[in-house]
Amino acid sequence: MAKIIFHEETKTFHLYNDRISYLMCVLENGHMGQIYFGKKIHDKPDFSYLVEKYGRPMTSYIFENDRTFSLEHIRQEYPVYGSTDYRHPAVEILQGSGSRIVDFRYEGYEISQGKPELKGLPATYTESGEEAETLKLILKDSVTGCRLELLYTIFEGEGALARSARLINEGKEDLHLLTAMSLNLDLPDKDYIWMQLSGAWARERHVKNRVLEQGITAVDSRRGNSSHEQNPFVALKRPCTTEESGEVIGFSLIYSGNFRIQAEVDTHDVTRVTVGINPEGFDWKLEPGEEFQTPEAVMVYSCHGLNGMSQTFHRLYGKRLARGYWRDRPRPILINNWEATYFDFTEEKLLNIARKAQECGVELFVLDDGWFGARNGEHAGLGDWIANRERLPEGISGLSEKIEALGMKFGLWFEPEMVNKDSDLYREHPDWILQTPGRNASHGRYQYVLDFSRKEVVDRIYEMMEKILSESKISYIKWDMNRSITECYSAVLPADRQGEVFHRYILGVYDLYDRLTAKFPEVLFESCASGGGRFDPGLLYYAPQGWASDDSDAVERLKIQYGTSMCYPISSIGSHVSVVPNHQVFRNTPLHTRANVACFGTFGYELDLNKLTGEELQEVREQIVFMKEYRELLQFGTFYRIKSPFEENETVWMSVSRDQKTALVGYYRVLNGANLPYSRVRLQGLNPDFLYENIYNGTEHYGDELMNYGLITTDGSAGEIADAACTDFESRIYLLKAKEA
Repeated sequence: MAKIIFHEETKTFHLYNDRISYLMCVLENGHMGQIYFGKKIHDKPDFSYLVEKYGRPMTSYIFENDRTFSLEHIRQEYPVYGSTDYRHPAVEILQGSGSRIVDFRYEGYEISQGKPELKGLPATYTESGEEAETLKLILKDSVTGCRLELLYTIFEGEGALARSARLINEGKEDLHLLTAMSLNLDLPDKDYIWMQLSGAWARERHVKNRVLEQGITAVDSRRGNSSHEQNPFVALKRPCTTEESGEVIGFSLIYSGNFRIQAEVDTHDVTRVTVGINPEGFDWKLEPGEEFQTPEAVMVYSCHGLNGMSQTFHRLYGKRLARGYWRDRPRPILINNWEATYFDFTEEKLLNIARKAQECGVELFVLDDGWFGARNGEHAGLGDWIANRERLPEGISGLSEKIEALGMKFGLWFEPEMVNKDSDLYREHPDWILQTPGRNASHGRYQYVLDFSRKEVVDRIYEMMEKILSESKISYIKWDMNRSITECYSAVLPADRQGEVFHRYILGVYDLYDRLTAKFPEVLFESCASGGGRFDPGLLYYAPQGWASDDSDAVERLKIQYGTSMCYPISSIGSHVSVVPNHQVFRNTPLHTRANVACFGTFGYELDLNKLTGEELQEVREQIVFMKEYRELLQFGTFYRIKSPFEENETVWMSVSRDQKTALVGYYRVLNGANLPYSRVRLQGLNPDFLYENIYNGTEHYGDELMNYGLITTDGSAGEIADAACTDFESRIYLLKAKEA
């Protein structure tokens, strides 16, 4: 079970369960020192000898007669700058005197069962006290009166630790928080490969690796959203670590705005990792009596490779971050009209698409952009969340009833954070957008960002959305966000609070999500930000799935979904079968390959099924039958990455049922070749003693054979006469079922 022990005599804290240990202690100056994070070790009263502190030339020291104690060379829990430590700090506070020096000294601790909520912020949670224990460390800066609370939650049976910080101004003067990180971890060496998820629109979350070296390695966003370019996730893996074995530490920030994850390696090879809100442009005024809560960060340790790390994130985020009615339910198979019609639709055209989809077994019809206000294109209508009666004579209510009469559920697209200047909302409230006085207001896609740091703005959008949801039969909301923030300035905040706008904006987004999900608990929310521009743990708390990318090409999606799976559960990955030639890269891929990629996700269609041939429609029906039978396994099984699209021409991944009796293996080959070598893949996660039938070809294999010799994937492309079915962009799904003893 999860356990937190405090050894009074040595002032050492040990947080551990059957997988990990986390050790820290109170240092001689009252600050908190970091000792160890990794695989579980035995507890004992004294670990003080692990605190390394030695005198070095050109070092500044805390104590007059001690040339060993310098914060520059001691690993710490929540370091400050300027008092013998020259590295980047976890906290920086500007005081009325102009000083930024603070001295947070240990005052006490509290241990509680379970996990407290973080006010106004998404975070992991527990459903019973036995699932976790939480430690609160209390520190105080005597000069400013600022109280610092460091929160640590260790979960039962998981190699995960959730961390955050709270700062309370118990003094008499205003303070300005310039840096307030959620997590700091000082590691004793730099022998790591840094892995990040980077990209751009239509190629999000590609895996990038680099060797840690002395200096700064970082990913961040200053766009107001977590971004397409970088994701708030990083892993540090040992050079020998693979998907199957070796040590790795994963860092993930449960936040949707500006962030920074940084590793600073000093010239003595100590690695300092900080995770939290990006300090660039951040300035939070803390008046006496006020407090500031940082977002939560999660650290995961695995000695079983990247798959072990990912599976921990999948379990934790799938069951104890995602919430509500849809958390554990297989996702409905949907069809979205966007790539079928774009803005060119009528109610009858939509119903024709829905009728054919229903015939094929689709369960949910989603109406995308263009249904509201004067929305005939990108230039107008955003902010006016009232149905366009020229297109929809009976409004959303009438259309939703007609869709339900067909035997399907109805879903609707919103972009609630944005407004066009050509809209009634903007004409009524031109001051409601983020814009800097006297400066140009930049647009993105001809739209402007509403000031969600203002409660009255969020209230107005809530009222419009609540009215539509209350009056119509809506089972699903696709929540889009199609541009990042520029000219970040709020018309209602004073000058000394403008550094708060980015964070207050995200709090406003969370508030709107919170209100809507509370009022409509059975509506399935899917987050979207021009695809994957805000695919982060913060939104997973409100929307249990997210549109992974606007790029729906099957080949591109191999990389996007492979990278996404490093941190995010398969049940959260929005994935569709779209039209060919693909609308993003104009590639033609087989229908079965598009489905074989999309089924390792939420699964749906983004095309007009009326335009398919009879043979293709039959294939769609078979795909839907297959997905309905196996979607629980695909979305909630134990997921393993086997071969990487970033390294090879083949991609392989698989999902195994909890009882290990059923497995689905996805095999994808991008380019065909002539007279190829024999091909086989070593599987993972099977029971070595189970005899599995390979439904694809009728052969039988014990689990140990499939995991050690491998599953044979050789096809006709290896023979003298190639099989005509073997093409570029080929794929197969192997179904393995354990035979009854």
